[in-house]
Amino acid sequence: MGLKENYLSGFLGFVFLGLGLVFWVLIIPAVLFFSASLYFLYVRYQFSSQGGKLQDRIWSLVLSNLDWNGEGRALDIGCGNGALTIKLAQQNPKAHIVGIDCWGKTWEYSKKICERNAMIEGVSERVVFQKADALSLPFDDGYFNAVVSNFVFHMVGKAKDKRGVVREALRVVKKGGKFSFQDEFLLKQLYGDMDDLIETIRSWGISKVEFVQTRDTDFVPRELKLPFILGTMGLIKGTK
Repeated sequence: MGLKENYLSGFLGFVFLGLGLVFWVLIIPAVLFFSASLYFLYVRYQFSSQGGKLQDRIWSLVLSNLDWNGEGRALDIGCGNGALTIKLAQQNPKAHIVGIDCWGKTWEYSKKICERNAMIEGVSERVVFQKADALSLPFDDGYFNAVVSNFVFHMVGKAKDKRGVVREALRVVKKGGKFSFQDEFLLKQLYGDMDDLIETIRSWGISKVEFVQTRDTDFVPRELKLPFILGTMGLIKGTK
């Protein structure tokens, strides 16, 4: 829930509370709206850099599960504001990194913001950002030594079958290259049964693939393990 929606929830709580002074039954929706507002304030705090720093820790999960020697080229699919791309570059000083995103009008991020962030962090000479479609990556087969992505695949609207986005990401990994993808992999409506998904990925010629149920990581609060927050979070990693 965004900040505007959180304010709306709080506002509606006040509205129903006022009406509840006349019609007592409206106290119930007032309590529900206030509770929702407080919950999402808690969520925002946990994700913020001043609070629980969950966002930073979730990015770190992707990189800690990437068993790569840091040499060659790497790709970050759906880079947003460039944070994960930059972290990947900082941890691998010998590598050249590409960050791609569609940067739609509904998002506050852009290519310029990514480039500015990379410059601030001192990695702009080894990082390139470009607009691209995750379902049709503008790179040759096996172009990258490593590929990462965090909470992006499920958002590719054009992909009716989200497994197709995973396959396209793996297409650009070189033979023997590494990958680490985190997404809502536990949401069966999107990816089906996990064992079946892993077997399907193996059938694409992937030599090693493993699923990590990252929603159960120690730093994730129990209150955030709801399906619409982090309850379906998982990570697929391995070697092509």
